[in-house]
Amino acid sequence: MDIQPLHTKIEKTIQTLTGYVVLENTTGFPRGESNLYCISADGRVIWKAEKPDPYTLYSRVRLNEDGNTLSTYTLSGHACDLDLGTGKILSKTSIQ
Repeated sequence: MDIQPLHTKIEKTIQTLTGYVVLENTTGFPRGESNLYCISADGRVIWKAEKPDPYTLYSRVRLNEDGNTLSTYTLSGHACDLDLGTGKILSKTSIQ
C-alpha cells in the first residue's frame, strides 16, 4: 500500500491487523496535532494517538509483543503505552 503522509515525511510504518500505524517526522509537523496515527487499508485515518502533552510529538514507536499495545516516546520526555485499537494512552511515565 502506498501511504501518503498527512504533513511531513513518514519515518516508520507498522502493519497490524487493525491497519497501518504511521509515525511522521517531527520537523515541521504541526505541534497541535498527533504525528502518530493509524490508517485503514483504504487510506482512512482510524485514530490519531492521544498525546501526554498537547504540544509534544512522538519520536519513536514499536509494537509490543502482546500485539495489542504500542510503546512510544515523545520529544518532551514521556514514555507511553498506547492501545492499538484506539490510540488512547494506557500508561505514561516521565523519563526526564
